[in-house]
Amino acid sequence: FENVSFGYEDQQTIVREISFEANPDQIVALLGATGSGKSTIINLITRFYDPWQGRVMMDGIDAREIALHDLRRQIGIVLQDTRLFASSIRENIAFGKPEASDEEIIQAARDAQAHGFIEEMPNGYATLVGERGVTLSGGQKQRIAIARTILTDPRILILDDATSSVDTQTEQLIQLALTRLMQGRTTFVVAHRLSTVRQ
Repeated sequence: FENVSFGYEDQQTIVREISFEANPDQIVALLGATGSGKSTIINLITRFYDPWQGRVMMDGIDAREIALHDLRRQIGIVLQDTRLFASSIRENIAFGKPEASDEEIIQAARDAQAHGFIEEMPNGYATLVGERGVTLSGGQKQRIAIARTILTDPRILILDDATSSVDTQTEQLIQLALTRLMQGRTTFVVAHRLSTVRQ
């Protein structure tokens, strides 16, 4: 970020002249109350919006010069509220890489600490999940979303309060999965509480 300023309305600047550099294998925590600009920074990285002034650079290239499709293929996002589709677990994991082999999908699920509970389901990876994943717990949905992200192998990873809605035991499993996922990537962790980002 080079002197980036942006707001959603002409009169109100949300982020003002922000500059920072995030390197591969580095974790950057964005911590603050609602409305402090955390999501705005994420929206600028993903190019949901472009800065009013300054530049967001990727490997020395202005992000506005990179085709949106190419840019977003390099970014993986795990949200607090995970979106799953009314299809099989396999299809949900392979959503970002539909050509993935069964071996790749299973390995991604193992890395995401999801393989165990998937194997226990009535039809394993062919088990259908309800609309928005209603048949799964919050922790199970999170781990499927992490497996999906592992499979796409992004260079930039965004974790948006990814463990805030699960119990302590599930959070430990998700933290194991996230530790695996963050290796070798530029990671942004968005959180409201300091305890979430202490690790």
